[in-house]
Amino acid sequence: MDSRLYRISPTLFGKYPKQFDKLFKNISSYQKEDEEEIKSILWNAYQFGDYYHNGQKRKSGKPYFSHCLAVAETLALWKMDLTTIIAGLLHDTIEDTDATLTDLKDSFGEELCTLVDGVTKLGGLKFSSRQEKQAGNFMKMLISVAQDLRVIIIKFADRLHNMKTIKYMTPIKRHRIAKETRDVYIPLAHRLGMSTVKSQLEDLVFQTLNPVGYKQIDSKIKSTNRDREAIIKKVVKPLEEEISKYGIRINIYGRAKSYSSIYGKIISRNKKFDEIYDLYAIRIIVDKIENCYLALGIVHSIYTPMQDRFKDFIANPKSNGYQSVHTTIFGPSAKKIEIQIRTKSMEETAEIGIAAHWIYKNGKTSKIDKNIKWLRELLDILKNESNDPKEFMDLLKIDLYNEQIFVFTPAGDLIQLPVGSTTVDFAFQVHTQIGVRCMGAKVNHKIVPLNTKLNNGDMVEIITSKRQIPSYGWKKFIITSKARNEVNRYLKKIEEKECHVLGVELLEKTLRRLKMLHISSEIKNSFVKFGFSDENSLIKAIGSGNITVREILKKIKPKDITKFKNTKISKSSFFNFTSSRKERAIIIDGIDNVMISFGRCCNPIPGDNLIGFITRGRGVTVHQTFCKNLPLINHEQDRMISVEWNVKSTDQFNVKLKVVGQDYKGWLRELSECISKQSININSVDIRVVESIAEAKFIVEVNNKRQLERLIRKIKKLNNIDQVERIGQT
Repeated sequence: MDSRLYRISPTLFGKYPKQFDKLFKNISSYQKEDEEEIKSILWNAYQFGDYYHNGQKRKSGKPYFSHCLAVAETLALWKMDLTTIIAGLLHDTIEDTDATLTDLKDSFGEELCTLVDGVTKLGGLKFSSRQEKQAGNFMKMLISVAQDLRVIIIKFADRLHNMKTIKYMTPIKRHRIAKETRDVYIPLAHRLGMSTVKSQLEDLVFQTLNPVGYKQIDSKIKSTNRDREAIIKKVVKPLEEEISKYGIRINIYGRAKSYSSIYGKIISRNKKFDEIYDLYAIRIIVDKIENCYLALGIVHSIYTPMQDRFKDFIANPKSNGYQSVHTTIFGPSAKKIEIQIRTKSMEETAEIGIAAHWIYKNGKTSKIDKNIKWLRELLDILKNESNDPKEFMDLLKIDLYNEQIFVFTPAGDLIQLPVGSTTVDFAFQVHTQIGVRCMGAKVNHKIVPLNTKLNNGDMVEIITSKRQIPSYGWKKFIITSKARNEVNRYLKKIEEKECHVLGVELLEKTLRRLKMLHISSEIKNSFVKFGFSDENSLIKAIGSGNITVREILKKIKPKDITKFKNTKISKSSFFNFTSSRKERAIIIDGIDNVMISFGRCCNPIPGDNLIGFITRGRGVTVHQTFCKNLPLINHEQDRMISVEWNVKSTDQFNVKLKVVGQDYKGWLRELSECISKQSININSVDIRVVESIAEAKFIVEVNNKRQLERLIRKIKKLNNIDQVERIGQT
């Protein structure tokens, strides 16, 4: 059909495609604006997407645009604003068609263009890829979400439909998509209060990764449906009759428990299917908060409650905004039944989280939902720190997955923390300076160690001191992102100071040995030549081992350093170390006839930046400059010394690689062939497979770091490789 005729046909004949009519009806059911205007805008978007996706097919064989419609329909069910729905309808046009951002902007405006662009960037994320890339992409995702929360809501709708149609993918791709959904999207949905999305994704992931377990639960649920419905009816009827006597408007219905949740409880608690009490679940929806408690009283007057199964999330809301009263009662035949009581607005928030109470519905925009404290803190980390991606991922991991506990200050203020939090986590949550100066703690009026884990209801008092500072030991037990971020930031400042002191000492000692102390100022002023912003940065780089004094002299005083090499360094300054077949050699500034060993924690190879550490009773231990085991504390600085490589081009060095990927027949063979093609010998290999994920550890022989990096790049290009990294000890 001619595109122009297609565009005007609904106007002429009054007929729209069925999918369009369905979407429009869903939107018009809650949008109170001019229906004709909504239909016109929506139809323009429908035509735009249908035109650009024309001819494209999904793996299922259906037109690709059917996926876009499904995403838009999901957003309409969540009662999102028109702009968000249209963005969902067009979310793949930039990534998968010839359409440009300019086309979108010209047709639908700046706001929609920004949303589609944000979703497009998220769509390129491969969370099952190499760990570094995964972490970096996750950072980008959260920054994008910080600009507009609707981006992640669209992405959730997209991910939900992709999971529903995942059966058409290859087994390897199904596993990878399900795994990334489990590891990132599900915990994020939980923290954003999107419980319906979370439950749906959990069941879809469960069905994909554990089809046998899913079928078992499905069979048992279906076989007990009739009995379960009968029991729920017996409970609901007297509740409706009694509550109606008080003139309370209510809606009571049974709630299905997610398959994954049931299976998880069976496994973790070692229970039988019939022993899971909240298979029977009832939800009571009332009109206002005070009626929640009135309904609770009526429930307890009719049925006996379990004393230890009462939770008031109205008085103490969860960090994701969830509010409800939970109680478990003994129903007919002594069946344990969970009852949830909440208002209609609480119900909407519980189901779709941030999508339920958002400013966009009033035609306004907001960068962030102010009610989500967790997300605010997350954005603060992003704004204040340019963290290493891996470090950033570590900061978030605990906070994403853990449930919350409630503890109190001595003044009675309520503080929410993840399960497993310690007194130091509590201190930083109260105030950053209290955390920094924390030297002790009292829990329920008793002095406890700083690494004490807190429990629900604990009263915590922090003891501070002006002399106290964070220590490296804290990193072993703190778990909240705020505490870890602040401790890392403080320790980084300390390390920078120590590196500066060490750099000054190394510079002076080296120049004094070379009898070139008079050019000290010239070296300090040469920071621009070496890519540093100022003199202090250069000195810190010397102290951290990122650049040596000898490397500086080679560039600014090449004749003097050559003369020194020819006259001052004796043959005894070279020390040989045997590997499997060849010799190694290390030059140590100004020191002869000293026993030398390599730090097995970092296993340096030629090309790595080195620094030596004078070890008591064992001579000099050579480390990579970034080695975490390298001491940088004040009283150890005098034991640092400059070292350099002096090796032959044919020398071989053992190095250990870890490769992680999707397991399939021939995976190890492809890896081995890739390594062999680089003329690299494999000394040993160790492989294990868990849940179709293979992890192989190779010990290979390389000449230098450059050859190793080339090998890593080649391996990363292979299919279904998730992670390749060098690890220390061989």
